[in-house]
Amino acid sequence: MTPMIDGIRFPRPLRPGDRIGVTSPSAGVAGAASERIGFCVEWLRGRGYDVVVGECMDGAGLTSAPAEQRAAELTRMLADPDIHCVVPPWGGETAIDLVDLLDYDALAAAEPTWLVGFSDLSTVLLPITTRLGWATIHGDNLADTPYAVPDGLLHWLDLASGPGPFVQRDSGVVTDWWRFEEDPRATEWKHVGTNRWEVEGGGSLDVSGRLVGGCVETVGHLAGTPYGDVRGWADALDEATVVYLEACEDDAVDICRHLHAMRLAGWFDRAAAVLVGRTNAPDHPDLTQRGAVLDALGRLDLPIVWDLEIGHVPPHLPLVNGALARVVVDGDTREITQTLS
Repeated sequence: MTPMIDGIRFPRPLRPGDRIGVTSPSAGVAGAASERIGFCVEWLRGRGYDVVVGECMDGAGLTSAPAEQRAAELTRMLADPDIHCVVPPWGGETAIDLVDLLDYDALAAAEPTWLVGFSDLSTVLLPITTRLGWATIHGDNLADTPYAVPDGLLHWLDLASGPGPFVQRDSGVVTDWWRFEEDPRATEWKHVGTNRWEVEGGGSLDVSGRLVGGCVETVGHLAGTPYGDVRGWADALDEATVVYLEACEDDAVDICRHLHAMRLAGWFDRAAAVLVGRTNAPDHPDLTQRGAVLDALGRLDLPIVWDLEIGHVPPHLPLVNGALARVVVDGDTREITQTLS
């Protein structure tokens, strides 16, 4: 199916006083997590935003509500002219059950609204960008939003609030979350190590293209469907892409299968490069996570940049799906510039 787009539509910059909607298109909130999410809501309010919390937030089961109810609430918030940004508490497991229940006609008739998140929210960010043409932000979920940003990176609020261009550089640090039971009001990442971006095979890199990507375990299941037609989207734009990917928890063999499926569905046909996020996902006894990427994508002769801060190993480097990105890795320069045009 041909994407429903004729270009990229960028939501207007977010301003203090604007309303931010909170809903759970996937997993809801329960137990010790409730205090954390309550703190994060108040953190946003303390920065001048009018935060409204939806009804789909129940954390008693796998999802916050039936798929039809979650899709309706997300559609309503995204189409509401008084809501300028929507952010989930976090990801989950089965947001794929609502991608075909969203009212794309209603959204196409509305002004674009920022949708922010990562992990299972990648499943929703992708079709909102490729089918509607709305720019979306692959960045912190609500639970991560109060964490201070390390040097070199920007907060997702910076990207949602300004005209750009936005320049971010390799932070060089690896961090971790504080467990909610340890500190539900944490605002400083737990420092656990250092790391740097690197180009596969060494050397330098300077490429540009439209950003698109997400969590392999979630967006991989959309490959070959109308909700993950990255090749059709790139063809409609007639532009190169920069594909970014990160693995959450699947072992290397499963990641390898996902990436092959994405390759066969044309995900990398117009790619200028592939950016790969740091991961703690396990290796297979006979295949590493890097080996999985190379097995699927090595035959494409595409530049690959390893170990960006774009996934389940924080801190987080927010990326705007649909933004024009320039990625430079050359000597001590490791940076990505995003232009919202």
